[in-house]
Amino acid sequence: MYKKTLLIVMAFTCFLLNSCSKKVHPSKTATVIPSKSNTSPEIKKPVIAVQPAETKKVDSTEMPKPVIKPKPKTEFPKVITVNDEAASKSVDGRLYYDVMGHRYWKNFKDGKYYLFDKSMYNNPDFKPSK
Repeated sequence: MYKKTLLIVMAFTCFLLNSCSKKVHPSKTATVIPSKSNTSPEIKKPVIAVQPAETKKVDSTEMPKPVIKPKPKTEFPKVITVNDEAASKSVDGRLYYDVMGHRYWKNFKDGKYYLFDKSMYNNPDFKPSK
């Protein structure tokens, strides 16, 4: 019994050590892999050693920075219609509905839900009638 357990533990340890040794560590310098698809030899033209006075030296290992495009902002509608059973009730009795981090408050005058605005605090249309 102990021999089988010892054999299994040793086999697992050998497998673990073998798999850990095959990790890939990418190099920091760019490497060029020649392709076999382009079989025609390149003809190099002679280079003239005249350089302009103000040239910027470019490091061959420096990669150009990728262009990061900003995500377009999703536009939420200003007015939505929601069933009152799906809406939540605040402490003061007003109804609200949350959609992806945006809160809509119920206008009791027309029954629609409007995107939150500071003017809703003092507007009597957003307060329930008692």
